Amino acid sequence: MNTLYMDVSRETVANYVLFSGDPWRVETVKNYLQDIRKIAFKREYNTYTGMYKGVGVTITSTGIGAPSAAIAMEEMYEAGMTVAVRMGTAMALKDDMLGHFLIPIAALRREGTSSAYVDLSYPAVADMELVQVMNQTVKSMGKQFFNGLNCTMDGFYSHMRESKFSKESNRQIAATFLELKKLGVVGIDMESSCMLTLGRLMGVKTCVLTMVTVLENLKQTLTGKDRIEAEDLLCRTALEGIYNYHQLQIANKK
Repeated sequence: MNTLYMDVSRETVANYVLFSGDPWRVETVKNYLQDIRKIAFKREYNTYTGMYKGVGVTITSTGIGAPSAAIAMEEMYEAGMTVAVRMGTAMALKDDMLGHFLIPIAALRREGTSSAYVDLSYPAVADMELVQVMNQTVKSMGKQFFNGLNCTMDGFYSHMRESKFSKESNRQIAATFLELKKLGVVGIDMESSCMLTLGRLMGVKTCVLTMVTVLENLKQTLTGKDRIEAEDLLCRTALEGIYNYHQLQIANKK
């Protein structure tokens, strides 16, 4: 039986699942797959399954935010997922991170969705073997990465970017950035802590591979050709990381 929202099943989903926030980024990733099969495009969930260097991979989208990401994790788990990689973009709190990779080891759970599953004392921690593989993959491509703490929040315009309404409401967004920096947080997004929490609860090896495309409050952003090239690099790196992880698992079994 196919799942409710994503319309996927054990017959159509690979063990390795690559999650993209943007449904249209999935269209970029699919260009690097062979034997591609379109599974479904329902709501914000755009899903394909194919082969990358002989490894079966499913790619799908989650849209923006933790609630829809949790649905994606739930339905892919139901369909047999054993490894999950969130491939997306992040806001950095350090100016030298723009255009580089952020591969967090853990995340602050400041979104509300994961609390529907487990108490806030439960940590959102990435699978360290996956993190190390992604680190090495980025290095092999001649690029720079940062590890460290991420923070996931629900409100883009209430916590991450000043807006007309946030100013009228006197929300102190700058104070949020200052607090997070004091806590050693280097990046912010809207999905990671929820996906890391659910992955660990499910026994699914999960990590986050993000490209820093904006700095705090969008004071600087990647645009035009730079943004297109950065996202393409993100897609290629994620697929290569999955392949490298699969090869490591084969080597470990020998």
